[in-house]
Amino acid sequence: MREGTLLEAKKAKLKPPPLFKVILLNDDYTPMEFVVIVLQRFFAMTREKATQIMLKVHREGMGICGIYPKDVATTKVEQVRGYARKHQHPLQCVMEET
Repeated sequence: MREGTLLEAKKAKLKPPPLFKVILLNDDYTPMEFVVIVLQRFFAMTREKATQIMLKVHREGMGICGIYPKDVATTKVEQVRGYARKHQHPLQCVMEET
């Protein structure tokens, strides 16, 4: 019984892994419609939500697309950058720890 108590105490000390914000950055060249498509495609947003985030990026210079564990955030950033390059847009996507 005593061992079980020790295991529980050790489990409680584990802190959750850090989370990362995935952020789109504004530029003067990427069409607004393309940004909406990216947000719908890679972040599973409705058109309305994607439009709201796109306008935030446009007006404020950046917008948060979501918050994820590091590996998921890294994948999302790579997907967005690759998709933007493929379509010849300079859209930038970055991540930072929350």
